[in-house]
Amino acid sequence: MEDWVKIEHLTFGYGRRTILEDVSMRFGRGQVVAIMGGSGMGKTTLLKLIGGLLAPQSGTVTIGGETLDPKDVAKLFRMRRRMGMLFQFGALFTDLSVFENVAFPMREQTDLDEETIRDLVMMKLNAVGLRGAAQLMPSEISGGMARRVALARTIALDPALIMYDEPFAGLDPISMGVTANLIRNLNDVLGATSIIVTHDVAETFAIADYVYMVSSAKIAAEGTPEALRASDDPFVRQFIEGLPDGPVRFHYPAADAAEDFQIGGRR
Repeated sequence: MEDWVKIEHLTFGYGRRTILEDVSMRFGRGQVVAIMGGSGMGKTTLLKLIGGLLAPQSGTVTIGGETLDPKDVAKLFRMRRRMGMLFQFGALFTDLSVFENVAFPMREQTDLDEETIRDLVMMKLNAVGLRGAAQLMPSEISGGMARRVALARTIALDPALIMYDEPFAGLDPISMGVTANLIRNLNDVLGATSIIVTHDVAETFAIADYVYMVSSAKIAAEGTPEALRASDDPFVRQFIEGLPDGPVRFHYPAADAAEDFQIGGRR
């Protein structure tokens, strides 16, 4: 299978804090690949690096055979036209209707006439089950519906790469299941590569072809959902089962409690 996105020996950090260290990943064409891990482990940072919002301190990101260079603005914008991004909680334009939200990237990035744009918008809305909501405003639809509108906008230009930042956050169980199935089905129809950043195990394992688990700036585990379910690795078991005790600590590293709380009397 062709690797559509390749991350090779990537290191990135903020100041003295290393977020990702010597990380390598592969995302095949036509695959749904999940990046999982606890909060603050660098999952969303990886999406920003793939999208060119951040530049790695070392290592490379290659998309469709081209090396991403955030400093080459013209090349970056050209590469981004082949990407779609579903932001956490949708990020719809609140002053635009559902129809206008989906039409926005078409008007910005193409020279299509309005009749063609209308037909394409209605096709995308139909794909997510919301053709009848085209003239509603974001304030008039539910959170789950807003996420589907955002998904229709994400696929407006039939991107080769679709990135999802916590697509299941804040959704009820039914909406989560609907969104998960949409991600899988749209990926298969478009022949795209989908990257999902999430910590929701059940929904992700049901649709993903491959999973990377990130912890402490490294790839802690990787494999198919079936392989990870069968794994005896302590980190994998802790994450999948939601165990409070294991390699991942609840407390952020801190000084001795006696020092911070002045136990033993004030000095």
